[in-house]
Amino acid sequence: MPILAALPSPPLSWASFRVGPLTIHTYALCILAGIVAAILITQRRLRARGIAPGFVVDAALWAVPLGIVAARIYHVLTHTGDYFAPGDDLWNVFAIWDGGNAIYGSMLGGALGIWIATRRAGVRFLSFADAMAPGMLVAQAIGRLGNYVNHELFGLPTRLPWGLQIEPTNPHIPPGTPPGTLFHPLFLYEIIWNLVGVAIILLLERRTSLQWGRAIATYLIWYGLGRSWLEAIRIDPTSDAFLGIPANDWASFAAVAIGLVLLLVQRRRHPGPEPSPFLRADPRPTAVLPEAEREHVSSSS
Repeated sequence: MPILAALPSPPLSWASFRVGPLTIHTYALCILAGIVAAILITQRRLRARGIAPGFVVDAALWAVPLGIVAARIYHVLTHTGDYFAPGDDLWNVFAIWDGGNAIYGSMLGGALGIWIATRRAGVRFLSFADAMAPGMLVAQAIGRLGNYVNHELFGLPTRLPWGLQIEPTNPHIPPGTPPGTLFHPLFLYEIIWNLVGVAIILLLERRTSLQWGRAIATYLIWYGLGRSWLEAIRIDPTSDAFLGIPANDWASFAAVAIGLVLLLVQRRRHPGPEPSPFLRADPRPTAVLPEAEREHVSSSS
């Protein structure tokens, strides 16, 4: 008797619950938990370089709203058949609590928000991005738990013992699929892939310099490679295709290409360690640790 015959999906009732008059969606809670984790990790890493903890929260106030808006716009524009087919309710375009917040869109919107915040504070954008790289992977891993609860992000049928059970009425199951079919749990694969990526970034930082944008470049390469493989076996639902290739695959290829170019260019332009995360000698005081605390951090690190 195998220890694991299949990976069960949680009851659909777990997808939301009520607190008084409010409906709380588990997917949204997972996203929020990921954002908090990313903030705490980034805050700790930037603090070690003399940047005040509160600055990460300031940056999040720009990055999170822009990231959520861009994530939804990207998802809707790459899944037009799910929102603009005859008879569709156009209000579903705004139903972010039902899932459908594309990570690549959130990366674009979040990057814009961080660029705004770092420019205002006199902090290097790439310094912030490097500090954020492992936190991004942790946040994305936590967010994928929301996909599990929502019964989404699954792949082709499989007979592996960790195949995911999905109810036959799920609208994303291809017609004619035999009852009892199990599917690749892509949400779980991505969680594992992301956490391995965190370990790789932290290990590389111990052995070499991943400053000047090289940590975020490693993130882009690692995440893009993993996501391109997952998209190749995904069926629930894939993004719109261009030249026969889904939009999310194109975005994954672009992430890998950007990461490689950034890694090669910055390694050539800046072979040594980054002297300071600040753009100028007198950055905004709100982004700088008090002198006594900076000395404490440097002596303890």
